[in-house]
Parts: sequence; C-alpha cells; structure tokens
Amino acid sequence: MAEVTENAISVSDVKIRYRIFKKVSLLKTILAPHKYKKTELFEAVKGVSFEVPKGQILGIVGKNGSGKSTLLKAIAGIFAPDEGTIDLHGHTVSLLSIGVGFQNKLSGRENIYLSGMLLGFSKAQIEEKIDDIIEFSELGEFIERPVKTYSSGMYSKLAFAITAILETEIMLIDEVLSVGDAKFKKKSYAKMKSLITNKDRTVVIVSHSSETLQKLCDSILWLHEGEIKMQGKCEDVLPIYEEFMS
Repeated sequence: MAEVTENAISVSDVKIRYRIFKKVSLLKTILAPHKYKKTELFEAVKGVSFEVPKGQILGIVGKNGSGKSTLLKAIAGIFAPDEGTIDLHGHTVSLLSIGVGFQNKLSGRENIYLSGMLLGFSKAQIEEKIDDIIEFSELGEFIERPVKTYSSGMYSKLAFAITAILETEIMLIDEVLSVGDAKFKKKSYAKMKSLITNKDRTVVIVSHSSETLQKLCDSILWLHEGEIKMQGKCEDVLPIYEEFMS
C-alpha cells in the first residue's frame, strides 16, 4: 500500500494585488479628478497553486518583481491573499527576511521578545533561549541598542539567530543566507543545513543563488511575472532557469 504524503503547505489559486500610486500633477487632479485616477491595481501573484510535503525543502526562483517575496509574506500570514487559499495544516511558521518584523526603536533584545511572541512562543520559552540567540547573533553590546542603528549585516544576524534558535515547523527564508560577513555566512549555512535535515521541518527558500538551492532543496518553483513558469526537481528546473536569465 502506497504511503500517503502529508502536506505542510497547500497554496490554491492564490492571487495578490497591490495598489500602485501614479504620479499625477495636482493641477490635472483638480481639473479632471475622475479622468486621472491616483491609484491602479497591480497583480503581483496571478493564480498560483502548489503544495509542499511535510519535511521537504522548496526553492523559489525568478527575476526581481516576479512575486517571490510577496508570496512568501502571504504564506507567513503577514497579509491575506485577495483570492485563493493558503493552508498550513496547523503548523507553526516563521519568515526570515531582511526588513520584516523588527521595531526600529526597540533594542535587539526587546525585538527578540517581540518576534518570539509573534511566532507564538511564550515569554518563558523565549527566556530559555534568549542567551543562545544573543550568542549566535554575535552582536555583543549592540543587542541593547535600537535596531535602527544596525547595519544590514547586523540586522540579518539577529533575524537569522531568532529563527534558527526559536525553531518553527515551517521556515520561510527570503535571501538572508547571502547577507553578512563570510564567517557568519558559513555559520548560518551550516546551521540551516542542520535545521532542515529534520524531516519534520518544512522549508521554503527564495534565493538568486542556484548553487545554494542545488545543495539544499528537494524541488524548485520558478515564478515569472506572478505565474508558475516551471516546477520540478532542481536538476530539471535550474539549468533552464539559468539559461533563461543569462
């Protein structure tokens, strides 16, 4: 009897639209307010459907503006799709992305608590792990300073440390493995490999690095202008994607 595959993520016909503000002169707006609309709708994700089995690692590729980060934020629950459904089947989820989730006026330490609670962890659970998070981040005394004073590399280190130590069942990773100094890149890559070898953890990685995706992922989803252009094994999709992008 064939083994039934349990899905961790089910995305069905998801459409996500943005309102884009158009640059229109004040005079034109006053003279003909109905003719010159200030906003227009842009469909960033156009009816995307796919599933990620529990314990699998999916890589998402595509040129800038193809809808990759938008889709990841929707899976993370940062906003709801305009149409379609996203089902995480009761699993906890975290999004590791530069510029998402931190309050700039709060210190690194305070943001650890805030991020942990947003991920569904109790204060006591966070306190058990906070020393490990701070140590892994390598931020030293900067952990007590507002994150608005952080460089992009420091921001990345803290974001990665929180997600790596406060382990969720689904991890969504948006390009952060390519940020930081060489030493931290090596450490974060090693940590990521150790995390995703857990067959109960499901991972989705957005990256422009085919080498990283080839090493880490089970399959690839290629997004192009908000639609799925190709999906399949790394060795089938990545060479065609690379040729397309060259």
